[in-house]
Amino acid sequence: MKYRTLGRTGLKVSPLCLGAMMFGAWGETDHDKSIAIIHRALDAGINFIDTADFYSAGESEEIVGKALRGRRDGVVLATKVFMPGMGGPLDRGTSRRHVFLQVEESLRRLGTDWIDLYQLHRHDKGTPIEEVLSALNDCVRQGKVRYVGVSTGHAADPIEIQWPGWRMVEALWVSDRRGWERIICTQPPYSIFSRDAEREIFPTCERFAIGAIVWSPLEGGWLAGRYRKGRPAPPDSRAANETEFGLFVRDNFDLASERGRRRLDVVEELVGMAESLGVSLAAYANAWVLRHRAVSSAIVGPRVMHHLDAGFEALGVKIPDEHLARIDALVPPGTRA
Repeated sequence: MKYRTLGRTGLKVSPLCLGAMMFGAWGETDHDKSIAIIHRALDAGINFIDTADFYSAGESEEIVGKALRGRRDGVVLATKVFMPGMGGPLDRGTSRRHVFLQVEESLRRLGTDWIDLYQLHRHDKGTPIEEVLSALNDCVRQGKVRYVGVSTGHAADPIEIQWPGWRMVEALWVSDRRGWERIICTQPPYSIFSRDAEREIFPTCERFAIGAIVWSPLEGGWLAGRYRKGRPAPPDSRAANETEFGLFVRDNFDLASERGRRRLDVVEELVGMAESLGVSLAAYANAWVLRHRAVSSAIVGPRVMHHLDAGFEALGVKIPDEHLARIDALVPPGTRA
């Protein structure tokens, strides 16, 4: 495992970050099985774990905390704040009150005295940025947090809750002006099918030494070969469960739509390119993400043990220049398939 520097810090993280969203009620409900996945990742050299207070209503943090008993010092532990909870209008956003409350709750659930990376899960349009950054700065000064960062959603999400490049620069400007802790990283979606980050976010990261921890490198299973031309969607997949996932599925997993048919065609080409290298499509897609110089780490979010395999396999994959050129032709830089 070759470790990478996260942003403009001395922090070394593994190129694969273990995403914990699928541990708990949203995915693997058996805590022992989730803990076994975490331990296998740690044993293989992954030293970076990402979760959030929102995942499975805090259960994900509790599982991660159990798994790290006796191993906490060897892990860069990241979590997030912003998403609404069950406590009404006060239990959401990034006001000073909510940040201070939730950092304590996350510390309790994680069973730790400090959080290495505390991230704003989305931008809170209802709270002045000075209040947000001041609260994060105080969390660091109090010894509860080591570094702070931001996270953003899909390009289709409202701009009001996004962290585009210009908003990250504004945060840096405010922090520098006040002498507060700077954000060191961002967490955008990035895959062969979703290249929006290349337009503004990655150039900002490179210019201002902000690390990029990218999520959904397999595009919800598309780039793991879960959906193939001429085959029905697996019964447990998002594409087969529109009633559960709603509009998100219709926008991203409607295999019969023009966009869905186009994606299926691209998948077939990508499968062929991956096979020419003797690797799985999932490993190929992960390796493609990791090749970008702005990327510090890519999040792999396993629900079962074998989901880790494609991540580990990707570390030994080098994608030829002619493949990169063909991918650019299929999904041009800065666009979405």
